[in-house]
Amino acid sequence: MVEKYSRLLELEIRKQKYGLEPVSLYEPIRYLMRLGGKRLRPMFCILAYSLYRSDVQKMLPYAVAVEAFHNFTLMHDDIMDKAPLRRGMPTVHEKWDVNTAILSGDVMLVKVYDMLLPLKDQKLKEVLVAFNKCACEVCEGQQWDMEFEGRKYVTERQYLNMIKLKTAVLLGFSLELGGMLAGASRRDCGALRDFGVNIGLGFQLKDDLLDAYANAKKFGKQIGGDIIANKKTFLLIKALELASPRQRRNLQRWLSLKRFDKTEKVIAVKEIFDALMISRLTEKKINNYFKKGFSSVEALSCSDKAKSRLVKFAELLINRES
Repeated sequence: MVEKYSRLLELEIRKQKYGLEPVSLYEPIRYLMRLGGKRLRPMFCILAYSLYRSDVQKMLPYAVAVEAFHNFTLMHDDIMDKAPLRRGMPTVHEKWDVNTAILSGDVMLVKVYDMLLPLKDQKLKEVLVAFNKCACEVCEGQQWDMEFEGRKYVTERQYLNMIKLKTAVLLGFSLELGGMLAGASRRDCGALRDFGVNIGLGFQLKDDLLDAYANAKKFGKQIGGDIIANKKTFLLIKALELASPRQRRNLQRWLSLKRFDKTEKVIAVKEIFDALMISRLTEKKINNYFKKGFSSVEALSCSDKAKSRLVKFAELLINRES
């Protein structure tokens, strides 16, 4: 069933034209949307809808709207992070230029609202209220992320709140939207949102772990990018918290350097992570969030068969290596 939904989703993504001219404004949108990726958010949106209704084709355009918004954030995030690759391919600002990426991202956001407009009045209002809250939180999370780069210390609590805003709330909204469009109860919509937020936190922590430890060819992004950029990830925060005085001095030295060999820095920081068993601590935190998320699924008022599709899809993602 998931494979069927995935095929329908890709067909719907390719149906979207976004705009024609100037080509240089709209082609970057089509380029980014067709790069693929995990399609987590729209698939969770579809699966949440399918818990209550079988006519999933009716809500495919709204699932694509969620994916378009996600890709809008990626287009702008890549500029801010100076990222060279996205899904193993050049980022939009590298393939075109920064100004084009900014404008294409802007119009991409406008197109998201266009995709939502076919909803009926009351439903449209409910969806827009939830979406606008989510969109603002995503921007807040990104701003915190950038501010944390310049801070000497960031607490675990501050970091977890940041990734909740930047990443997890959009996954929560995706599931909530599926429930809303299917006519699920407020209680179930809330449970779906909680499920999404908690597994979203787990996924982001897993991404942090993969950024340092994944196979470069499978990951599709530069390994150790967070270390190079001095990102205050869960791994670094726990390392600074648990490090010996000598290890802490070494970490702080690498964090303070303006000029350095990227490969050397990644190797040196990971050696400290390994000595402190940071990957094991991170995996424990990840599993706690996944467990909390799955408990929300159990509370849903739908069939166990429908729930199992949602759980199995999440479990496949939990066990991924890229």
